[in-house]
Amino acid sequence: MRGAGQAGLLSLCLALASCSGDIVPRGRVERPSKPVKSARPAAPPPMELRQCLVKLQSQSVLFTPLPDQNFGGGCSAKGSVKLLDIGVPATNLGAMTCGLAANFAAWARYGVQPAARLILGAEIEKIETFGTYNCRPIAGSGKLSEHAHSNAVDVSAFVLSDGRRITIEQGWNGDRQTRQFLQIVRASACKRFRTVLSPDYNVAHRDHFHFDMGGRGGFCR
Repeated sequence: MRGAGQAGLLSLCLALASCSGDIVPRGRVERPSKPVKSARPAAPPPMELRQCLVKLQSQSVLFTPLPDQNFGGGCSAKGSVKLLDIGVPATNLGAMTCGLAANFAAWARYGVQPAARLILGAEIEKIETFGTYNCRPIAGSGKLSEHAHSNAVDVSAFVLSDGRRITIEQGWNGDRQTRQFLQIVRASACKRFRTVLSPDYNVAHRDHFHFDMGGRGGFCR
């Protein structure tokens, strides 16, 4: 019996030792751990944005989607992309709403490039812009510009394969060929963007074309 008692005591000690990880030391209160919240799945992009992204892919445009951002003061970049390759190099392109990006890529490829070949006898090597997103109001107004929503782009010049550089500021009233080229690419833009502003609009646009996808559309000056 004594041997049986010792064996039982040994079994009890082994059982306690195997459970030592669950024993709370004296004087220490175990607090229940907070439940881990599972990450909420990101909401799928709106149908309009999904269709636009498919449109960009169908145009063989290289781009990357950007996360939505709020910058304060009413400024934001939502449903935006970064254009990486549209077939024609373009400078200073930051966040652009997908709709603006798709129309800009189409304008560059199907409007600007053919016009340069036909009228100027050269290829477009580069489109220069003043940029896209900019948290600022419309000049002389308290209303935010479409630039404040990454929904506008300002085009300032075109560099040709023969070395010529056509700027909006100098070319708008330049030689006949240059004027014709700039007027045709503006007309092409008016078919794609909701708002197109040129030197004909006001002095603030003497050196660039402003394109945006805001408003009701159909404003071309």
